[in-house]
Amino acid sequence: MRVHPLALVLPLLFASGARADALDDIIKAEMTMRQIPGLSLAIIENGKIVRAQGYGVTEKGGKTPVSPHTLFQAGSVSKPVAALGALHLVEQGKLGLDEDVNTRLLTWKVPDSALTAEQKVTLRRLLSHNAGLTVHGFPGYASNAPLPTVVQVLNGEQPANTAPIRVDMVPGSKVRYSGGGYTVMQQMVADVSGQAYPDYMRDAVLTPLGMQESSYVQPPPAERARLNASGHLADRSLVAGRWHVYPEMAAAGLWTNASDLARFAIGVQQSLAGTSNPVISAALTQQMLTPQIENAGLGVFLHGSGSAQRFSHGGRDEGFDTLLTAFSRTGQGAVIMINANDNSRMMDRLTDAIGRAYRWPDADYAVLRKHPAIKIDARALGRYTGRYELANNSIGTFDVQGGRLRSIYDGLPDETFVPVGARRFHSTSRNCELAFAVDAQGEVTGVVVTTKDKTSTAPRIGPLMHTLKARTDPKPARTRSVQALLADIARGGSALANSDFATPGIKSNFGTQAIGELANVKSLTFLHEQAVAGRAIERHGSKVDSILAFHVSGIQPERTVLVYLTVDGLFADFDLVDD
Repeated sequence: MRVHPLALVLPLLFASGARADALDDIIKAEMTMRQIPGLSLAIIENGKIVRAQGYGVTEKGGKTPVSPHTLFQAGSVSKPVAALGALHLVEQGKLGLDEDVNTRLLTWKVPDSALTAEQKVTLRRLLSHNAGLTVHGFPGYASNAPLPTVVQVLNGEQPANTAPIRVDMVPGSKVRYSGGGYTVMQQMVADVSGQAYPDYMRDAVLTPLGMQESSYVQPPPAERARLNASGHLADRSLVAGRWHVYPEMAAAGLWTNASDLARFAIGVQQSLAGTSNPVISAALTQQMLTPQIENAGLGVFLHGSGSAQRFSHGGRDEGFDTLLTAFSRTGQGAVIMINANDNSRMMDRLTDAIGRAYRWPDADYAVLRKHPAIKIDARALGRYTGRYELANNSIGTFDVQGGRLRSIYDGLPDETFVPVGARRFHSTSRNCELAFAVDAQGEVTGVVVTTKDKTSTAPRIGPLMHTLKARTDPKPARTRSVQALLADIARGGSALANSDFATPGIKSNFGTQAIGELANVKSLTFLHEQAVAGRAIERHGSKVDSILAFHVSGIQPERTVLVYLTVDGLFADFDLVDD
């Protein structure tokens, strides 16, 4: 989403106080709508932090306010800071960007295979996510759980809760995000530096850049933990133990605040300009901010070019989300940290508003088009509620809240749409129009979404469960087959491979992995069957003809399972959804 109504006035406000007040309104409105407990903000202008502010509280229901010094978990924004630490060793000649990492690893080695016979795992490839290594990210460990060593994480040995980190495709062949690769880098940095990883990062990066309140120490020591915010999940419940612990420090283990991350961004900007380089030189910074493959730099992702080039990274740990974005050459940028996992476009709306206020090079100044709203009764409005396939295997939800049609993420409102014509709605916060399609019987079959940049069609999957009344299961035997297949998927392996009820695509894509959560399914209660033939819904290579909805018992919290069937009645896919 691109435009917030209040953001339209921001380009006219040059006084810092007025500008801050307008941003305050936007931030507070977004936090209220999305029920975000706390937020840490830092804004960079002319290579300096011009605004550092906390909003909300450190824990839902608490009274301790978030200050600029409150600490949050950076999640994957730990990676660009960690990358700078590895590049510091390159600058010193202790590591090479293009040498086989096994020549420097001492405590552990990347297992050799036919895939690494010619192309090797290198630091350049680790930092730009094309080393061919597995393990996308890490869930962390409960605060009272036993912690694995880094080597146990690398080998997938207990008590590690992730798979072994291994090469499973030719290094250098393509970008595939890998927190596992950064864990290999963490071990290599510790081996080469001869220091514990948090100590090395403190000495080589954090202290030189003035990031005095940041630390990679996991778990955080008690004297620092007093400044920590508490994490909240997507449903805004408190993370058990307040936060998780991440021995995978380089990938996800940085405790920091928005101001310190802004100091990191400023350090990169100044190093590129040659005005200051306490960690790496201007030449190596230029390599860091040059696309290595696709849009991946060394530790950052790159967008735009020239004065509009920016380096960015997002992050998520259990209960915390972070966004860092900064321009390479204009001395501008922003960092937003929240103590919640939020799957909406709130971060985009906030950075858009900041970009307008501070006249970023790529800010969108499009005027929000005004459309006179028409009246529509509640019953007619309810026709448009439901789930829609926004992209392959990506579901969006519309519901009616407060008498208005709203998009919903994680059960919370995200965007409001008002009726402006026959089956047409317009967003109140950006130039986005919805045009709903209906069939000959008047049933809504999909929606065409038109924005400034593109037009896309989203077929309707079915209604929201809370809009349905109880009904008799028309095919109990089919329901039993669905439950049996879900149990097969939970176990993985040959049980699924031998099923006569599953499509080849789902056998191929789920046959080698077990989805343990499904093992807890105790019973299915039929709710609804939606005919979707002709709506161009496809799952795992098969066209979907109908979608079944069942209430699931045994999984906490209890949810609904959507089951996708082909015209032949074969099981093509499933989704566990709320509501």
